[in-house]
Amino acid sequence: MAREFYPLLMFASLFLLLAFGVPIAFSLAAVAIVFAYFLWGAGALNLVVSAAWGSMNNFVIIAVPLFIYMAYILQKTNVVEDLYKAFYKWSGGLRGGLAVATVLVGAILGAVSGVVAAGVIGLGLIGLPQMLKHGYNRNMSLGCVMSAGTLGQLIPPSTNMVLYGCVTGVSIGGLFAGGLSAGVLLAVLYIGYVLIRGLLDPSFAPALPPDERATTREKLAALRNVLLPGLLIVIVLGSILMGMATPTEAAAFGAFGAMIIAFFKKRLTWEIVYSSCFETISVSAMVGWMMIGASAFGSVFSGLGGNTLVANLAMSMPGGPNMVFVVAAIFIFFLGMFLEPGAIIFLAVPILAPILSRLGFDPLWVGLAFNVLLQCAYMSPPFGFSLFYLQGVAPEGVSIVDIYRASVPFLALQILCIILIFLFPSIVLWLPRLVFGL
Repeated sequence: MAREFYPLLMFASLFLLLAFGVPIAFSLAAVAIVFAYFLWGAGALNLVVSAAWGSMNNFVIIAVPLFIYMAYILQKTNVVEDLYKAFYKWSGGLRGGLAVATVLVGAILGAVSGVVAAGVIGLGLIGLPQMLKHGYNRNMSLGCVMSAGTLGQLIPPSTNMVLYGCVTGVSIGGLFAGGLSAGVLLAVLYIGYVLIRGLLDPSFAPALPPDERATTREKLAALRNVLLPGLLIVIVLGSILMGMATPTEAAAFGAFGAMIIAFFKKRLTWEIVYSSCFETISVSAMVGWMMIGASAFGSVFSGLGGNTLVANLAMSMPGGPNMVFVVAAIFIFFLGMFLEPGAIIFLAVPILAPILSRLGFDPLWVGLAFNVLLQCAYMSPPFGFSLFYLQGVAPEGVSIVDIYRASVPFLALQILCIILIFLFPSIVLWLPRLVFGL
């Protein structure tokens, strides 16, 4: 076989292992080790080891387990439930008000945790039963929970943005600032869709009956549940955007702040701390192994000329830079149907991001567009993670096919968001330029 086809054979081997059920981290590492050994000999394994060491020897990565720990503490101390009650008391009188509350809570959860699992599971346990109880369209309710829960991937602090910044060197603060604009845009699209459908069809998302709506006093009292999480958002995100703290330092404060909130609510127990630490270690270990495998795969792929091969194909593509971006977006969307978003970052970003930058796209804008695409990855059938997070907490009678069907309208809204960002880049670039001058 001609040497220039070896990079393609690496990808074919990777998808073959994934088809046999081998975890993505070990599939990546196995392909890298086998190709390095048989093409270059035993000495080439040093390349794999040095790539793995280089990827893990990064101080910024410490922010990942800290943000994950913060998310678990907030989830296990019922802060999600408090937020939902506060918002639905204010919006319950609207058609689609419960769904609006679900989206708003999902956005706030994204701003205090950045972990998708916590958002989807928390809203699935709290918001979904309420919407179904009050006669909301089932598909809309399922899709609303999934889409709102995935806002944590985009609205800072986002663990995927931290990983993206580690891989590319793009400013994590800039990604956070642009992600805030993109996340708000997506939340507005979700809310607009729900309100318009509710306006056109009263039975689609009915308002709460008058006797179940909160009084003005109850609404004002409910705002107390928003105060502490809101303060945590301002401190964590504000300290990063104002340049007062690095993402790692802000993550440490956020983890500590989550425990303080739980303590003041008298819900902090040793069992919650222990289980949060254990689950944080489990998730962080998965991310770590994935980084090691992807770094090894990327180093061997690059050594075989894979990056050059992809770059040459991109440069010779008809339609110019815009067509290259469209093809790259379709490729990411396709990977999202099968791979975990973190794996996509480690696998595809080192190949695609430099090419798009060479074609004249702003590296920060590329990172933000890429992270919006990862929103789709979380909800893309057949293996989007949010689909299975929701299936685990959905009531009886809700099949995975129902969840697949429910994701389609909200996937369309996410694609609309990508189109808007492509046509009007300033939507996501104005805040990074204002705050950081990027």
